Amino acid sequence: MGHAVYSLSDPRAEVFRDFVGKLSEEKKKTEEFMLYKNVERIATELIAEKRKIYKGVSANVDFYSGFAYSMLDIPEELFTPLFAVARISGWSAHRLEELINAGKIIRPAYKSVQEDRLYVPLSER
Repeated sequence: MGHAVYSLSDPRAEVFRDFVGKLSEEKKKTEEFMLYKNVERIATELIAEKRKIYKGVSANVDFYSGFAYSMLDIPEELFTPLFAVARISGWSAHRLEELINAGKIIRPAYKSVQEDRLYVPLSER
């Protein structure tokens, strides 16, 4: 639970949660998926209340990862290596940035300068 940047919600987690929900239906694990959703809801409320966090706490993208890995029949001993391999380039980049910038990781704000465009469904592109 929680992410350094995303306080209201982690948009990656929302997309992944939808995927995991569909996978749980396919694998007949919807009851377990509902348990995860309930834990997500309750934990968010409890952490905010007990730690007096006012900016919000939400599930991060990895909250459902282990559950997804298990539904894909990936051996449990590979969960941590999969997690690490997927992130090592980002961790390395942050460490290099920290060394270059005297112990500070820069998180620049994003501001789009592109004009708004209507969404075109993939099938129509």
